[in-house]
Amino acid sequence: MVFCFHPETDTTTPSVRCQSMFTLDQINRFIGSVDCCPWGAAAGCRETRMAQTSPLRGRPLYTADERRRRDASIWTLVQGVLAPVQFVVFLISLGLVLHYLATGDGWVYATVSIVIKTLVLYTIMITGAIWERDVFGRYLFARAFFWEDVVSMLVLALHTLYLVALFSRAVAPHEQMFIALAAYFTYVVNATQFVLKLRAARRQETSWVPDTALGHSS
Repeated sequence: MVFCFHPETDTTTPSVRCQSMFTLDQINRFIGSVDCCPWGAAAGCRETRMAQTSPLRGRPLYTADERRRRDASIWTLVQGVLAPVQFVVFLISLGLVLHYLATGDGWVYATVSIVIKTLVLYTIMITGAIWERDVFGRYLFARAFFWEDVVSMLVLALHTLYLVALFSRAVAPHEQMFIALAAYFTYVVNATQFVLKLRAARRQETSWVPDTALGHSS
């Protein structure tokens, strides 16, 4: 049951009041579901208790149990090693690709670097899915990393498209490089998502106060 007005103080018709409050609640929930700001859509939410669902708006990225599983999992270390390795490979490959596009020379080096980058991506995606299963109980699209996983699928699809274009020879070498650049662009977007999410989560793990500590009841 939803109580949407106070008869003593509100003179608006009940149907209008209910519709207005229901609509505003829907809008606030929608904003809250996509917003990455540490504050919710409504003013004063930090004092009352930040939004319930996103770790970037108050709730830590991990529960206590998930944090323990994260710290105990060997795949946490694997991800911590593979992420910077992939970034270094990406920088080297990006330089080789741009060199080829600018000069027309070095196609072999650029191609080999993209294939290596793609293999590293496959490795980090597979081990990342195992890590996500260890920590959150599912291989992909866990609540904490849902949108990151969505973009990761696009990154994986574009890298795979490059391999198809390369080995099928259906696309000219010059166009292959543009497919690689598109894949690299989405990779940068995805990496930025993870960095911002983890940085915000690290800050909030030190400042988040559980509901019970605030005296709230559900």
